[in-house]
Amino acid sequence: MTYRLRNIGLAIALAAVAVLLVFYYVAQERGRLQEDQELVPVWVAAKNIPAGTSGAELESGGYIEKAEIERSIVAPGALLEPQDVATKIVSEQVYKGEQVSQLRFRSQAERGVRAQLTGNLRAFQVPGTDYQLLAGTLQEGDRVDVVATINYKFVNFGPVPTGTSNEELTASRVVLRDLLVLRAPELQTTTSKLADGAEQGKGLSVLLAVTDAQAQKLAFVVRDDGPSWTLQLRPALDASDSPDSVETVATVLTDGLKSQQIALLTPEGGS
Repeated sequence: MTYRLRNIGLAIALAAVAVLLVFYYVAQERGRLQEDQELVPVWVAAKNIPAGTSGAELESGGYIEKAEIERSIVAPGALLEPQDVATKIVSEQVYKGEQVSQLRFRSQAERGVRAQLTGNLRAFQVPGTDYQLLAGTLQEGDRVDVVATINYKFVNFGPVPTGTSNEELTASRVVLRDLLVLRAPELQTTTSKLADGAEQGKGLSVLLAVTDAQAQKLAFVVRDDGPSWTLQLRPALDASDSPDSVETVATVLTDGLKSQQIALLTPEGGS
């Protein structure tokens, strides 16, 4: 009899536990459903957001607006704060009414060269020697100037001065300033240089960001039959420029000299 009562008691206890588990599951499921149906704020596209749009322009450009949707349909990576993508750009178009997801944004570096070209900026590939292009020194993101030494005649400047129309002169100056390096030249290895022999230092190029107007001047300077030129690296911080100037044989030789010393450079003064 005692054995039978014990089995009945055990069955009742197990049934009670089962009932409690059912109530617990139902309560949990009800809570989950209520949570999924809870409305949460998200950002959606107020209009089409083209690829390449800066995250910093989303609010100011009227591209996004807030909406409330059920938690269960919130998109993965949903944008919570526009500031989270302020330094990024849209990698693929977001259509009007879509939720804005951080998964649709990429950093500027991930987009490569094209992401850095806006407005009148152009990418200009400049071939040159390792010396001209500062190969091994220049890095992506650096800023450079272009220095050129140009042969010219007075006829290049309008009316021909008497007796000097065919005289060839030479002058040097900084022709372009503060150009962004989009891609630095890859320094050749010692092995490849030895293999190239006479071609050592050739076959290199640098990709610069220039305006469409600067591109014309750069094309004139770096052409095969053009002036001699080189890049010069600007400081990474607090760069400044000296006043524009031009150097000729006369300015190079007479700079800092007294009048008596300058006179020695002329036929009359040296006699």
